[in-house]
Amino acid sequence: MESTLPRKKLEGYEFYQEVLGSPKLIVAPMVDQSELAFRRLTRRYGAQMFADTTHKYYREQYFDIASGEEGAASLPSSSDTDRPLIVQFCANDPDALLKSAKLVEAHCDAVDINLGCPQDIAKRGHYGSFLQDEWDLIYTMINTLHKNLSVPVTAKFRVFPDIEKTVEYAKMLERAGAQIITCHGRTREQRGQNTGFASFAHIAAVKRAVSIPVFANGNVLFAADVQRCLDETGADGVMSAEGVLYNPSLFRGLSSSISHPTPDSISPSSSTSASASTTRQKHHELDTPSTVATLALEYLSIVRSQRTRTSPSAVKGHLFKILRPALGREKYHDLREQIGKVRVDVPRRLKACKEGKEDQEEGEEAWTWVDAYVRIVEEVQGRLQEDARIATEDGNIALEELVRRDEKTGLDMLPWWIAQPYFRPLPVPVAGKKSKGCVPAKRSPPKEADLDGQGNDDAGVKRPKDLTDILGRYEDPLNIALLDVSALMQQLQVEHEKVANVCDSFPFSLVIPANRVSAKFRESLAEDAALKSSVLVLDSAGFDTF
Repeated sequence: MESTLPRKKLEGYEFYQEVLGSPKLIVAPMVDQSELAFRRLTRRYGAQMFADTTHKYYREQYFDIASGEEGAASLPSSSDTDRPLIVQFCANDPDALLKSAKLVEAHCDAVDINLGCPQDIAKRGHYGSFLQDEWDLIYTMINTLHKNLSVPVTAKFRVFPDIEKTVEYAKMLERAGAQIITCHGRTREQRGQNTGFASFAHIAAVKRAVSIPVFANGNVLFAADVQRCLDETGADGVMSAEGVLYNPSLFRGLSSSISHPTPDSISPSSSTSASASTTRQKHHELDTPSTVATLALEYLSIVRSQRTRTSPSAVKGHLFKILRPALGREKYHDLREQIGKVRVDVPRRLKACKEGKEDQEEGEEAWTWVDAYVRIVEEVQGRLQEDARIATEDGNIALEELVRRDEKTGLDMLPWWIAQPYFRPLPVPVAGKKSKGCVPAKRSPPKEADLDGQGNDDAGVKRPKDLTDILGRYEDPLNIALLDVSALMQQLQVEHEKVANVCDSFPFSLVIPANRVSAKFRESLAEDAALKSSVLVLDSAGFDTF
């Protein structure tokens, strides 16, 4: 007779091994980029566990339980699975967090608390890394979930500049009841243009200090970084965020080749922040190369095949990131612009799938925006195939010979048809000013040289010193000026490095000047992550103000 007693909630390494299956390759939670379709894609290429992210206002949008596919052990008409899965929440209220976590505990393996988000929206919302000085509150949130959920609680956090304080912080998380902790080896100030390298020394110190599993996050851009990270930190697993965003096949073929170092083999002296990605000899990515167009098409196929609705802003964001090596080349700018202009008109829940009813005609109409993306990506694929044929001289030149070193970052650049990471170069220090570590995110860049004293360059062409002249020309009845990203880039002529780097991935549909954004629209941006991911709000110097 089957027992009716509740299953024992496993903790620590028992949970890591028996429930999660001892994963080494984990995809990080990312706002509006961790949806089911992308989880399925990365699992197909070796990701062993996925940490999803959700928000108290948008549970249905980002974790659509009603569809029956989120967190499913098996998915219809495929060999895909959505387990193991950890669902992450941002919060600052223990009771509200528990109430929200109760809604998903039956559909995941654990609930994670976001203690690492460094963005301004987290500062305004009072969550993420902006709670890291409120240890009593953090303890209470973790302990509340630990005592009241049927699944374990985990936590992802950023380090303090001081290693000893970081270690004490991690030990507090363990005492509170966290059964796994993910240590992102960057500080709260290391974000955006100031991201830089993560400190493996901090992660290694945390690993040595606690008795629960530790995942390491940061510096994983290429496949070779996975083993390097494990060797230098001793972590139980490696979590990647942006590395996987730009190359969903990052973990491909690694599950059978990676090894876990013994404690004696970990060298603290080697755990430096700059060692992770600067020297490369051989790229695993070139052994069985994943082309950017193939990955993009496979992702779109998954989006189209499932009942769970995928946010259009997530789809556009993924396409721009995956295809970035190609779209950044002049030959593909027309296709980049086409992707940005695809019109999306899809209902909240696809009517063709609602309540299991089929309506082929209506369903097909609902997918027109996805089909438009497919046609564009297929054109990208055709051009890339011709590029590859010419560059390799019909296969007579090895791919390794086409690898080039990026002068700004010191990282290798693979041939542009192959999936690869993107790393933002650090800002150039301003001469005569003492460095304070990370440069403030909203620091204004120096004005352009006024070569003739009247704002003209040496060709006599009037060039704007900032965005005021450009953005000031665009108005509409809603008191919001809208500017197409491609038009912005063309008019700026990539004069502001900040704008170039922010817009280069082109996940944005619209750019809005900050002085024309109404208070009501700002509230909408704060409450709607999907809207925020499609809109860039810039001040007159070209800096994101939101």
